[in-house]
Amino acid sequence: MQTEKIVDHIVNWLKDYATNAKVKGFVIGVSGGIDSAVTSTLCAMTGLELLCLEMPIHQAPSQVSRALNHIKWMQSKFEKVSMTQVNLTPVFDSLVAALPSVDNEEERFMSLANTRARLRMTSLYYFAALDKLLVAGTGNKVEDFGVGFYTKYGDGGVDLSPIADLLKTEVYELAKYLGINQEIIEAAPTDGLWGDDRTDEDQIGASYPELEWAMTMKDEGKTAHDFEGREKEVFEIFMRFNKANQHKMNPIPVCTIPDNLR
Repeated sequence: MQTEKIVDHIVNWLKDYATNAKVKGFVIGVSGGIDSAVTSTLCAMTGLELLCLEMPIHQAPSQVSRALNHIKWMQSKFEKVSMTQVNLTPVFDSLVAALPSVDNEEERFMSLANTRARLRMTSLYYFAALDKLLVAGTGNKVEDFGVGFYTKYGDGGVDLSPIADLLKTEVYELAKYLGINQEIIEAAPTDGLWGDDRTDEDQIGASYPELEWAMTMKDEGKTAHDFEGREKEVFEIFMRFNKANQHKMNPIPVCTIPDNLR
């Protein structure tokens, strides 16, 4: 991979897009994870304004500290990086208290996890409108187009996606080239939506390198019958997520009215 040229390509793409949109720059949620670290750094490299939001909701202290350390690192390198902390924990708790109870607490738990992501999206667009900025997405190719591992209208609600054509392993290559803090590179990927230490791999059942392999096999027309053992298991995990999350990855269906009914 031509890492330096890819970095230059993304930075130029970001700058051109923002310039043509006549905005001042970007706003991004910084989580302490690898994807937001790389994306925010690429945005900062444009020389345009970058507003970093740190938006904890019952967040693990380690995630918060990694996010703040990354923002400080960017501010030491780039002039137009600013930061705002928005504590969404009381907002989330108030919403939970206002919602009716349900019989299935497990389903409620999943719904509330996605609600966290949607509260953050709402906050990002508040500042985007206020400061004339674009919301930069942090999803990578495996998450966005492979397993659909993101929240619809949450972290999936963005104006542009700088790293969505990069595999997770490629994002790590960019991180090393950019000099991202080692604590972020070494941290296990997590969506941070549960208030505990569960990782993406815990939730999905496969690592990102495994999912990338399965994504390639699917593109080559392979099926589960072509594999055995762990490979078969990983491929079936990938296909299960891929099928279940098509509603995220495909355009919103529109009911077209026939001409003879108009």
